[in-house]
Amino acid sequence: MFTSQLALLHVFFLMVPEGVRPQPSPSPSGAVSTQSDLGPRTQGETLQSSSEVPGVSTVSPTVVTPSAPGNRTVDLFPVLPICVCDLTPGACDMNCCCDRDCYLLHPRTVFSFCLPGSVRSSSWVCVDNSLIFRSNSPFPSRVFMDSNGIKQFCVHVNNSKLTYFQKLQKVNATSFQALATEFGGESFTSTFQTQSPPPFYRAGDPILTYFPKWSVIGLLRQPAGVGAGGLCAESNPAGFLESKSTTCARFFKNLADSCTLDPTLNAASYHNFTVLKVPRGLSDLQNTKFQVPVTPVSQADSPLLAGNTCQNVVSQVIYEIETNGTFGIQKVSIGFGQTNLTVEPGTSFQQHFIIHFRAFQQSTAASLTGFRSGNPGYIAEKPLLALTGDRRHSMTLLQSKGDGTCSIKRHEVQFGVNAISGCKLRLKRVDCSHLQREIYRTLHGSPRPEHVAIFGNADPAQKGEWTRILSRNCSVSAMHCTSCCVIPVSLEIQILWAYVGLQSNPQAHVSGARFLYHCQPIQATLKLLEPTLPVKCLEIYISQMALN
Repeated sequence: MFTSQLALLHVFFLMVPEGVRPQPSPSPSGAVSTQSDLGPRTQGETLQSSSEVPGVSTVSPTVVTPSAPGNRTVDLFPVLPICVCDLTPGACDMNCCCDRDCYLLHPRTVFSFCLPGSVRSSSWVCVDNSLIFRSNSPFPSRVFMDSNGIKQFCVHVNNSKLTYFQKLQKVNATSFQALATEFGGESFTSTFQTQSPPPFYRAGDPILTYFPKWSVIGLLRQPAGVGAGGLCAESNPAGFLESKSTTCARFFKNLADSCTLDPTLNAASYHNFTVLKVPRGLSDLQNTKFQVPVTPVSQADSPLLAGNTCQNVVSQVIYEIETNGTFGIQKVSIGFGQTNLTVEPGTSFQQHFIIHFRAFQQSTAASLTGFRSGNPGYIAEKPLLALTGDRRHSMTLLQSKGDGTCSIKRHEVQFGVNAISGCKLRLKRVDCSHLQREIYRTLHGSPRPEHVAIFGNADPAQKGEWTRILSRNCSVSAMHCTSCCVIPVSLEIQILWAYVGLQSNPQAHVSGARFLYHCQPIQATLKLLEPTLPVKCLEIYISQMALN
């Protein structure tokens, strides 16, 4: 008859004077360990104890709230009901170990580390170390020192059903051979042996390609600009799960010769290969099940020299790569942008390369919702989200060109970052209504933001997740000027935000937003508004400020 034995947890305490209470330890997350993790302690093992025992009465310990000493985490999936680092719907976010779009049972097999908040911390219970005389706990235990120099004795009690009731594996003549096969092996590996390719891609690994026509292995490249001129470096490899965009410049001494001969200008050179699903496909290149073709989403014509023009030159390359966790790459599509170049000495132009990763068989509707700026609370330096009608976009600031005039491009307003910008606006028409309309449009951007997202993961379809931006245009009566044109010369974007939720996990949310226009009458330049004068251009300096 076999009877399972139940091990009891015994903890012995020093006797301390009556009225002396044990001090609850602060969160040991920032504590310093005074000894290594020794695992379950054996009977008779002694911890550090006080050298004086000035009393005889006993006191029960006060157990603090379970917390996580150090940075110890467990690797379970799914781990958290809310994944704060899942900022890209329908795609796997780098090192976000709770992102379900990564399809990873053990994220650390692919990621080199897990972002804070993406895994559960181990549960520990701590008491003042001076109260402990001896412990025979089957749980791992450690002694930590907090910032005040007080030592805390902590017991790891995470998943107690697995760590407390332990059924040791028996080794006998019957089971030895099976265990030796499972855990045995050579003590040393010869350095001359060829290392087999890894079974799957890890985050950041170069993506392998195969050219069947020449039986050549290569890497998926994403040319990037180097040096002051931003010249294209062809050798820059694309990294697995690293969605990014690069821009670089190409110069041609004789575009007439390069037009049809340079492969970088021809769309066919960007998809005349297959992509290996996983690195282990290197061991069997004839097996097409490990290879994924690169499929163009539309027809792209080859470059053609027509007179003084080189037509169908590739100006943009967009790779869409769908992945499925450790099963690797499942689908690759490619799209192109093309332009025409005039053949002349020293011709140059810019090329754009975009690689975007998303989860396999993920609906395109999820990816169309755009990036999040937090989940749920805003993350510092992420874009401040705005809503116009049903369209979600980022709130923006003015951006100037090299000569100081206003550029079509604009800076994104970043959450928690104060910024100021300005530029010179040149207008050919100078009638008052047109002048006001153009300055307003330039200041707040197009489309004009109507609402701002309360949280970083706000859904455009849920109006309750957005708050209206308070705004009031310039008033002529406020300026006490009936015959002048009142125009806005600056815009101050004021964002009111606060932390909500638990103190241990605060979430930043926007409470309100306001557009505050600073106006100025142009009484002195009213003559410019008379249509009889031959005025060709009016130049006004405008500025913008974002405060959050």
